[in-house]
Amino acid sequence: MSAAVPHPRPHAEPAAPRAGGARRRSVAAALLLGAAGATLVLLAGGRTWAEGTAAADIAQTAVSKQVSGQDVNGLPGALAVVGLATLVAVFAVRGVWRTVVAAVLTLCGAGIVAGAATGAFDTSALEEKAAKAQGLTSTAVDHISRTPWPWVALAGGVLIFLAGLLALRYGQHWPAMSGRYERDGTPRPRRPRTAPDPERPEELWKALDRGEDPTGEPGGAHATPPGEGPGKRP
Repeated sequence: MSAAVPHPRPHAEPAAPRAGGARRRSVAAALLLGAAGATLVLLAGGRTWAEGTAAADIAQTAVSKQVSGQDVNGLPGALAVVGLATLVAVFAVRGVWRTVVAAVLTLCGAGIVAGAATGAFDTSALEEKAAKAQGLTSTAVDHISRTPWPWVALAGGVLIFLAGLLALRYGQHWPAMSGRYERDGTPRPRRPRTAPDPERPEELWKALDRGEDPTGEPGGAHATPPGEGPGKRP
């Protein structure tokens, strides 16, 4: 009987390229989600969230009033700016601080969602604006209609929240801002200084001031300054 010839097993693909690809995808996804979410929240904050009519005088003349997202609740817009700055700060810190910053980013997204959901049904800002226009302490607003912009802000908060979750999950493997200067953690080598031009005396004097040998010879002490020599006296 002939011995069975063992077949070589196929080599498994290295895990490093796959890990690097997943890291790059998570970075791109977090940046895209955070930027898109902040843009939606800031855009929705300047749009009309609700409008209604209120009686303007004794004759019951109807006056239309409307409020924007900033009038209803300024918290989503403020948290969007903080979240955008926090997303950039994730790449500026390392270690446990990166986890802390990522948690702040996640909380910003959650706060935007809560503020937008609350403002979508809030009528106090509309009533306050109508009362201020009439010089009253309070007034009733009827025929209130709402726009989709609060839900646009809510969607932006969800995107920022997802960006925070990605930062919490993969942030420890993301590169830092200084990575472009020190890719492998070692300082970049300094360029060697070129020997001074003997035709330019000012370069020789600058080399002497730095404590260098302007002649470029190893073991040399100092170069003879211009105008002086072994047989010359000052």
